[in-house]
Amino acid sequence: MDWQISEDTVPSAPITETDARQLLGRPPATGAWRDGDPAGARRFAAFGTLTTEGGRELPGIRLAYETWGLLNPARDNAVLVLHALTGDSHVAGPAGPGHPTAGWWDDLVGPGKAIDTDRWFVVAPNMLGGCQGSTGPASIAADGYEWASRFPYLTIRDQVAAQVSLADALGIEAWAAAIGGSMGGMHALEWGVGYPDRVERLAVLSSPPLTTADQVALNSVQLDAVRVDPRFAGGEYYDAIDGDGPHRGLALARRMALLNYRSPTELNQRFQRSWQSGKSPLGHGGRFAVESYLDFHGNKFTRRFDANSYLTLVEAMNSHDIGRDRGGVDAALARVTARTLVLGIDTDRLFPVEGQHRIAAGIRTTIGDGAVVLTSDFGHDGFLIETADVGLHLRRLLQG
Repeated sequence: MDWQISEDTVPSAPITETDARQLLGRPPATGAWRDGDPAGARRFAAFGTLTTEGGRELPGIRLAYETWGLLNPARDNAVLVLHALTGDSHVAGPAGPGHPTAGWWDDLVGPGKAIDTDRWFVVAPNMLGGCQGSTGPASIAADGYEWASRFPYLTIRDQVAAQVSLADALGIEAWAAAIGGSMGGMHALEWGVGYPDRVERLAVLSSPPLTTADQVALNSVQLDAVRVDPRFAGGEYYDAIDGDGPHRGLALARRMALLNYRSPTELNQRFQRSWQSGKSPLGHGGRFAVESYLDFHGNKFTRRFDANSYLTLVEAMNSHDIGRDRGGVDAALARVTARTLVLGIDTDRLFPVEGQHRIAAGIRTTIGDGAVVLTSDFGHDGFLIETADVGLHLRRLLQG
């Protein structure tokens, strides 16, 4: 769970009047990409029925995805890049129609960069259940109405099953690498364990072997923040006019999440006890600068995301346990045959480095002496911000 787009992953800073003007006007009922919106660089792949682990059926699913570089004749240079909770397929490239912000890993994907598109054919799908072109709660079901509250519970394994269908459709028998951070790291790890013959290299960044009780607890508060918003209306809000959707609950969930994505060091250094304006927050109606920062990013988020998708994806994260029905975590990790990079951030309070150490210890093909731990003030979001250091280790993985 992280900011996931370039404009949101910059170091924290006080909110200016210019920032505030970006959010003038009422937020839409959903920030989802909808059919009829500009496609931008998205491509689409449609598949037949997907039966979830829970036994529900999703007929006619679709994945939105983007690609960079060229697939070689041997089809052995494909790299799968997997986004985190609130990311999308726009890993690299400028903002423009269909893409309100630039790519969230623009520093790492492109010609001559760590994931060199002169060599690699990069594929980045929007995960199943998302809201940026792939089938999700905001998508239209067969009856002509949004799935909304009817959308089925998904697991990480369901989402990876959809990605397997995409690989098959593209004629990719094995990925040269599967790379993911945070929730995307859960997907990458599931590829390595569930489909070891289809992944040659693996990068698991800032991701755990399973979602712990503590992490489920943190997630549960965010889920309730969305659901208790009266305008959530049990998930049936898509006909609401601008300003009447569940933006308050979704923004509150986002503000809660941010506290897990960044570190106390960064927030304390950036904001200290500064005021947002000349009006004192000590009983005189003013606000601390950090409060305005959280509000701004929470409100900004509602304009690019969907409340039902947020619930669907957070619950999918809760499902993550690489050892479930596989004899436990260690037995599952022993299945991985890919050359693997495991990387964590020392200040990550969402997915602490103990989880990355456990993954690295359980995979026999981990490069180096175990998990790489980067020093950063940016907490969990460090894998998105510390691109020079992350890129150094991705190069090491991909050159082998």
